[in-house]
Amino acid sequence: MVLTSNEQSVKEKFFPKLARVLANVPYAEDLVAAYYCAFDKTTPLRAKGILIGALAYFILPVDVVPDFILGLGFTDDMAVLLAAFNVVRTHVTQSHRDKARDTLERLRRGEPVSA
Repeated sequence: MVLTSNEQSVKEKFFPKLARVLANVPYAEDLVAAYYCAFDKTTPLRAKGILIGALAYFILPVDVVPDFILGLGFTDDMAVLLAAFNVVRTHVTQSHRDKARDTLERLRRGEPVSA
């Protein structure tokens, strides 16, 4: 199943990539909240699928605007995430946002974070 493959890729590659590019991602809190929402057992399958797709796009090494282009590299990733958020925003809870904030604080301190 495609969703299962994407789920596995996101679980394995999301936090390592985020740790590498954190300083360049202005929407990091939304990105991590989307991650926690996507893997929350109470999130409906349709919302999970949309979020997993957006997160998979973030971890792809090649996309429309390569991530290494200073100032523009993450704009396409942000557009995909915002489009996904607009569809599933009611499923992203305060709990997801709180966990995202805590996770980002740990990443900024250099602490390891995993799925």
